[in-house]
Amino acid sequence: MMPNPRLIGFLNRALSHEMAAVQQYLMQSRLVALWGMAELSEQLRRDVEEELAHAERLMERMLIYGATANATQLIPVRLGRTLPEIFDINRAIELEAVRLYEEAADYCERARDFENRDLFAGILEEEIAHLRHIDKLQESLMKQV
Repeated sequence: MMPNPRLIGFLNRALSHEMAAVQQYLMQSRLVALWGMAELSEQLRRDVEEELAHAERLMERMLIYGATANATQLIPVRLGRTLPEIFDINRAIELEAVRLYEEAADYCERARDFENRDLFAGILEEEIAHLRHIDKLQESLMKQV
């Protein structure tokens, strides 16, 4: 069965987003490690692994359809010069992911493509959880100031 081109477009956009997030969080992990923040560096490494898992799920779906991954539109890395900046940048990335996965899941729902809707909705839930975690980190940082 040949998938509809719009679905492949969503899969490629999502893959590009996940690979950009991997790049972002990995660079930030190394940066905060240089700042002596080993615990936060490790948390960002776990975020990298989560985003890679999302990318793998998307790639697997693309392979099922005979499509080739094409994550070529990566947003540039933004490191941030302070922890509040890092959290703001990461929050914006996660909000973008939430919007993308909501749009993709809604499209699949309308197209009655429930298998792909479930894929996008599942990743959406994980991105929302990540967004909440970033919010908690920001709140914790504000209490320390």
